[in-house]
Amino acid sequence: MGGTLLETLLGAVVVIVAAAFLVFAFGVSDVGAVKGYELIAKFDRVDGLAVGSDVKVGGIKVGTVMTQELDPATYLAVVYMSIDDGIPVPVDSSAEIVSEGLLGGRYMAIVPGPSDEMLKAGGLIRFTQSSISIEQLLGQFAFGGGDP
Repeated sequence: MGGTLLETLLGAVVVIVAAAFLVFAFGVSDVGAVKGYELIAKFDRVDGLAVGSDVKVGGIKVGTVMTQELDPATYLAVVYMSIDDGIPVPVDSSAEIVSEGLLGGRYMAIVPGPSDEMLKAGGLIRFTQSSISIEQLLGQFAFGGGDP
């Protein structure tokens, strides 16, 4: 009987330590959605970009992708993002979908322009660069789609 009590107590300690680790990891990480003003960007393709993906400026998270939808008139992917209120974005900025690494996920990078005028809530980022398909690039390389 003593062995099962010891095993039960040890199991409870393991569960408590695991729960504490999860609480610590969530508190330290930056996984929450950013509350702020909304910006919109339109892309030809948004492969790999998901709702909840980061929006970064200079590699620093400043926002979160909130929703994505297809514009039925232009067939462009429309991405709505929330940007931190303390981060103004110039009107001539560009947005591009980039990969975190060779096998990593994708995020949206905003490259600020030199303008002194800033986008307002609900503003449209006019200059965009869609995601690059690794499969297409590999196919072009493998099957000679490039210049000799």
